[in-house]
Parts: sequence; structure tokens; C-alpha cells
Amino acid sequence: MRIGESSRGVVLGLVAMACVGGVLVVALGVACFRYHGRQLEERKLGLGPEAGTETHFDYQELCRQHMAAKSFSRSDAGGRRGTDTSRVSSVSSQFSDGPQHSPSSHSSTPSWSEEPAQSNMDISTGHMILAYMEDHLKNKDRLQKEWEALCSYQAEPSSTSVALSEANMDKNRYQDFVPYDHARVKLKAENNPSKHDYINASIIIDHDPRMPAYIATQGPMEHTIADFWQMVWENGCTVIVMMTALVEDGEKQCERYWPDEGSSLYHIYEVNLVSEHIWCKDFLVRSFYLKNVQTQETRTLTQFHLLSWPAHGIPSSVRPLLDFRRKVNKCYRGRSCPIIVHCSNGTGRTGTYILIDMVLNRMAKGVKEIDIAATLEHIRDQRANMVRTKDQFEFALTAVAEEVNAILKALPQ
Repeated sequence: MRIGESSRGVVLGLVAMACVGGVLVVALGVACFRYHGRQLEERKLGLGPEAGTETHFDYQELCRQHMAAKSFSRSDAGGRRGTDTSRVSSVSSQFSDGPQHSPSSHSSTPSWSEEPAQSNMDISTGHMILAYMEDHLKNKDRLQKEWEALCSYQAEPSSTSVALSEANMDKNRYQDFVPYDHARVKLKAENNPSKHDYINASIIIDHDPRMPAYIATQGPMEHTIADFWQMVWENGCTVIVMMTALVEDGEKQCERYWPDEGSSLYHIYEVNLVSEHIWCKDFLVRSFYLKNVQTQETRTLTQFHLLSWPAHGIPSSVRPLLDFRRKVNKCYRGRSCPIIVHCSNGTGRTGTYILIDMVLNRMAKGVKEIDIAATLEHIRDQRANMVRTKDQFEFALTAVAEEVNAILKALPQ
């Protein structure tokens, strides 16, 4: 039977349409599969609307895998080495084996022992401070008494009426961890979407009231992300230190306040994710391009995200934190704006990091008398509950002692 030209054209057209339709179906199926896989991954990472119940260490691995899969960071996802799993118990155990290398995922990134601390501290002062720290960590009774004295310390003034007012209650992740009225960060109400000036954040001053050293704040909530970026903008901040995972043991610790990729608009602040870098297994570095769409001004800032500090407990070693701090300070060097530090509630891990950084910065400037307990009281005068547990306080002492030891080794003998 012969098929006419017109019939042959119709048949070929139908075959072509069927082929195109088949390709579209396959493409749609692949896209749906990838989307579903991405949603599952985001739930595990705490990036999606329903957080999974992954453990803290699962979060670290998932976060690394999540970023390594992105095209712009594939070149940075190199091999990783093992980790130091020894518990922090005393300063002597930290020093017994000499410097150890912290893991790194990029061959060009200096390890902890390859990047010596810079300091103006003289050798005699360093040894005195080190002996003081060692005595504190070995004498558990003295440490316990000092911690009990710190727990009984009461800041004055200590009013928190603004934070606990009815208008602001829903802006606090926890009602027990709020800023004092006299030290709270005030937003410009006229630029705020809710026309209020409140955010759960405290100004932390070291020695110069005209130049705040830090802003200690809670992890942003879904409805306070715009407030967070307003605070970043109005205080001219260029460095954010994030001390928590987004989700730990199934509990939301912090909302993801930056775009997963590309850009997102939070009220009048457009945040562009420029890059994500896996420095090592313990922390990540993200670069942002921030734009005020109202004024068309633009700025750049860097977020340092520590992964290895669990919500309940302390890290297994002080060295990754000290390496992390050095990277933060290297980026911040020469700037006069406050560093934003946050965990979930803005007190425990946040306070411990600020205490360590403040003490070491004072030492680097050549201060000869260091009192860590008095420094913590000074910080607590500005935000309550900073450094929440004795373990965190002991961890701070150990970290300071470790860094002093590294500085002494780097100084000419």
C-alpha cells in the first residue's frame, strides 16, 4: 500500500512531536528528581521549612556536601584530613605534644601552626600570664570559686523593659536572653518595616565608648531577618561571626538569613551571595554584596561560620577556634566598625568567643595585667548571661593559654 506525500508528512510530524514530548517528559522528570533531592537536603541542613533531626556532626558533613556541590566552590572542596578528638581538660595536655596541624580542605590555606600569632606581648608578661592560666586550670577549687563568684555577680543597671514589652516579645527567640535597655542596639524606626527600633542585640564596648568592639545578638528569626540586615547596614559592619548551625538535634537554632545562591531582598536590603569557601572541616567563609535599594549604596561583608561548636557543650579542641579567630581578625584588621557575633541566643557561645577575643586583643596591645573574670564581668555589664557555663569559662581560659603559648614560641628568645 502506498502512502501519499501528505500522509507521510503527517506521520513524520507526529513522530517528531512524540520525540519532543518524550524529551520534555524526561527533562521534567529529571528536574523533579533534582528538586526533590534538593528539598530533602535542605531539610537536613535546616535550610527548608521543616528541619530534620540530624545530629551536630551530620549537619557539618551535610553543609560541606551542600556547598561542595555548587559549581562556584567545587575547586575549593579538596581532601580533608583527620581531626583532633582529645577533650579539653587542662592546659598541660594541650601543650604536651607541641603544635598540631588543624585540618584544611585547601592546600594553600595555612594551618594553625603555620600561621604564627602576631602580638606586642613581651616574653616576661607572657610567661606570667601562662603560669596564671595553668594554675587556674589545674586548681579546680579555685576555678569553681571564681565561677561561683561570677554567677552571683549582678550588673547595674539591669533593666530589660524594652525587650520584654508586649510590642517586642515576639522578636526574642528566648525571653531569658534579652538586651539591657542601656546597651541595646537601636534601629532607625523610620527605616524599619514595623516602624520600631528594637532588635535583640547588645552593644559590647571594650575600652572606648565611642567605638563599640562587638554587637552580640541572637540568631535571626524568620520575621527579624530584615531587622538584622538593617542593623548590619546602620552600624557599618563588615564582619559577621556565626557560632551555630542552623539546626542542631532537630531544634532550630537560627534562620538562614542569607540567600542559598544569587540574591534575596529583605525589606530594602538586597543581599547577594558572592562566594562560599570551605576553609577547613570546622568553618566556612561566605562573602556578601549588600545593597540598599532605597539609596543605591553598596557594601561588601564577610561571614565566618563556625561548625564545630555544639549547642550543648564545648568543642573537642581549642585550636580550630583559635584558627577561626585568626582568620576573622585578619579580615577585620584596620576597621573601626563592630564585629557582629551571634549563636542561637546570643549569650553562651557568643559570650565565650567575645571573651577570648577581647582578652587576646588586650594582650596583643601589650597590656601587662589580665584578669579574665573581671573582663567577663565587664562584658556581662553590657549583656546578661554572657558565657553561660563553667565549661565555657574553662574553655576560654584554655584557649587564652594556648594562644599565649603559641605567641611565646613565635617570639625571638
